[in-house]
Amino acid sequence: MPSAAALRLEIERSLAHRFPAALTPMPRTIREVAATGIAGVDNILEGGLPVGAISELTGAESSGRTSLAMAFLARRTAEGRACAWVDVNDAFDPESAAANGVALRQLLWVRCRDANMLKKARTRAQPWTRLDQALRATDLLLQAGGFAAIVLDLGATAREHGNRIPAATWFRFRQAADHARSSLVVLGKTTYAESSAALVLECSRGQPQTAGGTVLRGFGYTVERRRERWAPTANIPWKPPVSTWQAHAPWEAEKRA
Repeated sequence: MPSAAALRLEIERSLAHRFPAALTPMPRTIREVAATGIAGVDNILEGGLPVGAISELTGAESSGRTSLAMAFLARRTAEGRACAWVDVNDAFDPESAAANGVALRQLLWVRCRDANMLKKARTRAQPWTRLDQALRATDLLLQAGGFAAIVLDLGATAREHGNRIPAATWFRFRQAADHARSSLVVLGKTTYAESSAALVLECSRGQPQTAGGTVLRGFGYTVERRRERWAPTANIPWKPPVSTWQAHAPWEAEKRA
């Protein structure tokens, strides 16, 4: 009885004229990455978040996902690049962003309005929900190009609403991000983009950092790499998928600045 390797070789030869290397897996391609500015996170990601792809930062509230996204935008805006923050539930705080190093002059803040407010402005058309507005705005930003990074903040969106986003929407975002060479960072309680996401990170809160036992200085976080489609570099040593990092409180960041 022929071995499995011999059977595979025979099948590949028979299909070579129709499907070259039909059973040979595609090689891991080299992808461009951008650093988050957090050494531990960049270490497990072997450079940073992918460029021209979707990255999902998941976790519960106060898990560090927003701080991680702000650190990433701080690096991008410091390079003079334009970025955008699509704020679904009006949760973005410009003062905290500035305290974390984000150059607000390089940031477009898209605030989605409540449907009741829009209903007063337009009586003939059915108003879009906040989530609809966010998805349409993200689509327009990706199609327009010119943004190094776009954060779609679904952190306060209920999971059942986020799960209703069509898979075709995420696939379109994935194609547009690749064409525009933009990093689309999605914040959420769980994963929504599924297979369209190149990278999924799960964030969780660690121990608070104190001074003298009474003064809060910051928080510790844990980041775990759940899935990564591409390796940014070839022939690199394997790295553990978990990292810890500390974020100083905004008032400490202002003090240091």
